[in-house]
Amino acid sequence: MAETRDVIIIGGGHNGLVTAYYLAKAGFKPLILERRAQTGGAAITEEFSPGFRCSTLAHAAGPLLPEIVADMQLAKHGLKLVTPEIAVTALSPDGRALSLYNDATRAAQEISQFSAKDAERYPVFQQSLEKIGRVISDALKLAPPNIDDPSRGDLWAMLQTGRALRKLGKKDMYRLLRWGPMAVADLVAEFFETELLRATIAARGIFGTAMGPWSAGSSLVLLIRAAGDPHPAGSSFFAIGGTGAITQAMTAAAKEAGAEIRTSAEVKEVRVKDGIATGVALVGGEEISAKGIISNADPRRTLLTLVDPTHLTPDFVMKLRNIRMPGTVAKVNLALSALPKFTALNGNDAALRGRIHIGPEIDYLERAFDESKYGNFSPHPYLEVTIPSLTDSSLAPNGKHVMSVYMQYAPFKLKNGDWDSQRSNLGETVVKTLAEYAPNLPSLVEDGQIITPKDLESTYGLTGGHIFHGELALDQFFTMRPLLDWARYNTPIQNLYLCGSGTHPGAGLTGGSGANAAREILKQLRR
Repeated sequence: MAETRDVIIIGGGHNGLVTAYYLAKAGFKPLILERRAQTGGAAITEEFSPGFRCSTLAHAAGPLLPEIVADMQLAKHGLKLVTPEIAVTALSPDGRALSLYNDATRAAQEISQFSAKDAERYPVFQQSLEKIGRVISDALKLAPPNIDDPSRGDLWAMLQTGRALRKLGKKDMYRLLRWGPMAVADLVAEFFETELLRATIAARGIFGTAMGPWSAGSSLVLLIRAAGDPHPAGSSFFAIGGTGAITQAMTAAAKEAGAEIRTSAEVKEVRVKDGIATGVALVGGEEISAKGIISNADPRRTLLTLVDPTHLTPDFVMKLRNIRMPGTVAKVNLALSALPKFTALNGNDAALRGRIHIGPEIDYLERAFDESKYGNFSPHPYLEVTIPSLTDSSLAPNGKHVMSVYMQYAPFKLKNGDWDSQRSNLGETVVKTLAEYAPNLPSLVEDGQIITPKDLESTYGLTGGHIFHGELALDQFFTMRPLLDWARYNTPIQNLYLCGSGTHPGAGLTGGSGANAAREILKQLRR
């Protein structure tokens, strides 16, 4: 006889853990079923070489929504976050470096070495992002309204948003309406003349996406990220113990609230009868019934793999299959015998404590994207690099270091060959690119871990290798995330819900999707 539970949550990624916490605090007894041996999803810390530990995938902490950190009491559960003074250091092939501090005044002083005009404009741009970001932040915390039949709550929320827009003032309100559809390359060109600064800020609008800086709508991604952090190039938040420390603290909080978590428990199928989800079947044959089933997997994996598509209309299935989620990111983790020497920094190790940006020009970024459009990974990629062992020495043996590298662009589908045959070439390309800025790096590499877009799908469950469960684009945002008419965390299958990054707002490691989903799902469960 099948075991019966209140609520089942499929997947123990950060949004699933957040959802479980809020449901447990509301009196339900959620059961999280995680197919891997540990919770965390894409936010995990693992040993990839003897003595070397690293944030396997995501290496920066969100920024997590402050209210989630407070509600879940993550500090009490062991989470310690550090914020280096220098958020990002951008390197140029000509041997120059631009360090952007979290403090706007100090950042402007650094920029003045490149351009007095840009130094003057930087605080203005940041202030505008901060004002616009507050409005967007409020919208990201709302459940998208029912367009056809808005409730009183929907109407009130839209009214409040409208008032917030008006309070922006004419200049910033027009900026918000105009900037969203723009190419981020055009946006940064309106404010700055220094190519290195333009590229560093523009990179925030293309990170994790299948867009280049000249792609329409890439400014929207920048604005979504500014909602959580108004610094133009983004801040750097790191967890002691790696990003996995975040989800381990969330796991402890969810358990304390009353959630149960089972690892190495892979869901094979969501059972559906007469259009109603009744439970799940695990790979080992066990069946568990529940009043509500919440999937932290992406919408396509949930509704086209875990659910038999025959329970859905052909029109809905077609729309699901057309959700754009082409992965373009690879990850390389390196075990280093010593700290590399970057030519442009002259031994300034403080500049290495934040993020390191490799992508000196807008056209450099666009050419890297061009390669991926035709099924090739870029020989001159855009890289976001961190050396977490500088702020957390426990991640590497004494005197040694770990380096975490995001690489774009690496298309999920290659034109020639496959990722098994191209894996070593990818790693060599990343090391070769870094060696242009730190010539001694290749001699320091003791070991490495190369994670291709194919690995992101097969090992970590990210369909298409897309780290956000679907593109952050104008037609896949807010009321259209994941699909128009289905943006309120429910699905056409009664009692089956979504809570992952494929739902609104879906902006990375913030917990926003999980918190929003919990609030809306609770309303339906209580009925």
